Amino acid sequence: MRIRSWCVAGVAAALVVACAPAAQAQGASDESRFVLDFGIGIDPSINGNINSGAIGALQGQAAAILPNSYGDVYGTGVQLRFGAGYTLNEYSELRGVFTYQSADADLVRLGDVGASSLYGQYSDYKSLSLDFGYRRYFQIRVPGLRVYGEGTIGIAAIDRINLLLAAPQSNIVFDNTDFYDGTAALTLGVNGGVLFRISDHVDLNAQIGLRRVSGMAEVDSLIGTDLEDINNDTSRLTFPIVIGVRFRFK
Repeated sequence: MRIRSWCVAGVAAALVVACAPAAQAQGASDESRFVLDFGIGIDPSINGNINSGAIGALQGQAAAILPNSYGDVYGTGVQLRFGAGYTLNEYSELRGVFTYQSADADLVRLGDVGASSLYGQYSDYKSLSLDFGYRRYFQIRVPGLRVYGEGTIGIAAIDRINLLLAAPQSNIVFDNTDFYDGTAALTLGVNGGVLFRISDHVDLNAQIGLRRVSGMAEVDSLIGTDLEDINNDTSRLTFPIVIGVRFRFK
């Protein structure tokens, strides 16, 4: 997708430029300041609707649409993470993380159209994001254990979402609708976690947090139906839970 390619490439270039001076300043140090992270997790929704409620008309019939949350339609979803960090000192670290997220959609009841119940099948939710952050480690007196907090900001490229509508009692199936265009969304996050040292160069990471993703890009296919508000307020707040491994280099 063109939006995703430009956003990810641009932000990745900025990360390289920002890190280059610091890497040069490190000089001939025997211990690398760079670390790599891999993780997998789930992303339960706290709030946010994939569609809002509205009353209007579809193909000349009165329609009442019920709101559906991301959790109702997509459940928790799965996310895969790959990231790198640059340690400024013993307690501070700059980070960049790619996150790929995918969630299958369940068939949901959207409301009523005419005398029939209206059902909807959304296409899968897929996104690729690049987040930058600052991590701060806390001083604790437990060997092999490190506790941290971090804040992140980034861009998520979200694939276009289609919606197939059906009113069985009326024997009507509506065309697969371009419900949301591909979106470049702003992401904000705060996380806390624990690192457990399992070898000289490997840590086990367990993390929880809060993540805000801005709204989806609306389409104009519903203009004139009084159902335009169905696309409003699509930002979401989630509670990501991630486990992974962290590699340190000498």
